[in-house]
Amino acid sequence: MDSLGVAYHNSDPYFTVFKIPKWRAVLYKFLSVTFWGGLPSTIQRRVSALYSRVYNKPFTKYLIAPYVRYYYRNPNYLDNFFPPEGKNEFDSFQDFFTRRFKKLPTNNNPWVWPCEGLLCDLGRISELGTTRVKSDLRTVETIFGVKKGIMPAAYSFTNVFLHNKNYHRIHAPISGTITRIQHIPGDLIILRPWIYKQNPSLPAFRNERYNIDITDAKGRIWYLSVVGGPAVGTIKLSNLMVLGKRVNKLDELAIFLLGSTCCMAAPEKPRYHSKNTFVEVGSTY
Repeated sequence: MDSLGVAYHNSDPYFTVFKIPKWRAVLYKFLSVTFWGGLPSTIQRRVSALYSRVYNKPFTKYLIAPYVRYYYRNPNYLDNFFPPEGKNEFDSFQDFFTRRFKKLPTNNNPWVWPCEGLLCDLGRISELGTTRVKSDLRTVETIFGVKKGIMPAAYSFTNVFLHNKNYHRIHAPISGTITRIQHIPGDLIILRPWIYKQNPSLPAFRNERYNIDITDAKGRIWYLSVVGGPAVGTIKLSNLMVLGKRVNKLDELAIFLLGSTCCMAAPEKPRYHSKNTFVEVGSTY
């Protein structure tokens, strides 16, 4: 990566997009959307809460070292992070998910990626069409909780899938002012984009999410949607999440417990990344 945060390789050498047979994708989608997604949201939350509690148990800390060895070639990967909440060591696997950078990335570019993961969906707002959710047809604006036509058609839509191994904190992609915070209750269907084939963003239309608008110095709104999935006990917003508050680029906005995705609608388009490439926190958007 150069001084502007431009990655010379835009793929994750430790992550492979799973290419599964179509019949398996159809089966997984049925289990996620029809079976699991058909359950009342209260049951989804109870089951997810039970599942997520397992990762808070002390014995799960012994999973961290083999997990890191499996997913990261750098044996000293964890040396770049602190445990969460002022802890001196990682006491559970959940602590690994919620790890903190010892030193945030630096980047002179005014626009950066807010999270780390697989860029599983990308396109202009005007090109994305509609998605059927249950019996309703929904536009991409549905994800961000705004009416159709509010977002400029030329805005770029991105969806980054955070694998379990990825860093799970969301940061401000720009400097600006918080102009909207919205919580949308919803389902907690499976997030993994490769089981939805032609519509990898389907869970973002259905799942529980927090929408955050940041208005930049030019008066342009950057729309973020922090989307939860199964086993997400909660999405925690940072103390900076106050209407009218000024945030600086790379300030922390939110944290996930376990899996998630982060969608964004922006007045700028990504300069160095294409669909199914890997993005990193602080790298040039």
